[in-house]
Amino acid sequence: MQLKRTPILLKANHQETPIAAVDTSTIKIGETSKGIILAIRGATVRKQNRTYHYKRLGPFIFHITEENKKEVYHTLETACFHTQSVSSHQAAPNLMQMPTRLANLLERWLQSVLAKTVTNGLILFDGSLTAGTFDTPVQRLKEILDEARRNGNVVLAFSKMTTLRVNGYLITDLLPEQEPPYLLETAGLQFKPPTVPLGDVYVARLNRASYAFRLDIDREIAHQQKIESIEKLLGNDLCMQSYPETLRLAHILCTFTANEVLAMQHFITRKHGIKMINRPDMHRLLFGPFGKGEGYA
Repeated sequence: MQLKRTPILLKANHQETPIAAVDTSTIKIGETSKGIILAIRGATVRKQNRTYHYKRLGPFIFHITEENKKEVYHTLETACFHTQSVSSHQAAPNLMQMPTRLANLLERWLQSVLAKTVTNGLILFDGSLTAGTFDTPVQRLKEILDEARRNGNVVLAFSKMTTLRVNGYLITDLLPEQEPPYLLETAGLQFKPPTVPLGDVYVARLNRASYAFRLDIDREIAHQQKIESIEKLLGNDLCMQSYPETLRLAHILCTFTANEVLAMQHFITRKHGIKMINRPDMHRLLFGPFGKGEGYA
């Protein structure tokens, strides 16, 4: 893999362009004697005529057990995409992976809704346009991108974190001494099967803040249209710290607060009589101040 050192310079294009973004989040509410209780929530944000509008879906609360995890996942997958589950013949997901798996399912559904309802706009995803994983089948992401393209949209995916490196350095650290905004283009990027990249990968530094992000743009879009789409983003949305405000708001609106978690715990206990278990932190119990907890193991 190579990172082209000559930046593609950008200039804001103020032509009125609708912008839409989507993000989801998940949180574990607690544990029961049989499994876990989790919640997922999604948010879409649209900006048009200098005004932001948002919709939030959820929180959706699930009690997931070893007995029902496969049925819950495949039922939701079939309902969201009106098709037989592509993973129905595969092993059921790990119980602790279910929060992420269900949030990902909701996120892909919301992405498909935006692809069908936004016209001649920019659709912002959180993450990459890499498919072929258990969570993101290639055909599903292809269908979302195809639908977006048919409606005249360009899909831009911003990754807050990346593992892509050149000569041992993260691609987002190799920034030239150049006044932003600009893009850096990658070349020779290869992924191990079954992973399939459905977007061309860039490094985007969109303002003077010393931050840059991996940016995937639908590879079926012409090169010049890719550049124009970023320039329209600059002209129609705030890009504080090189990150689009529409996508930032989507993330904020779907994130759970501590008070919301307490309210859901109270609702579950009072409405359904489900008893949650406070399991001891074994790292703290065994190692005292030297135990950092399971999240750091």
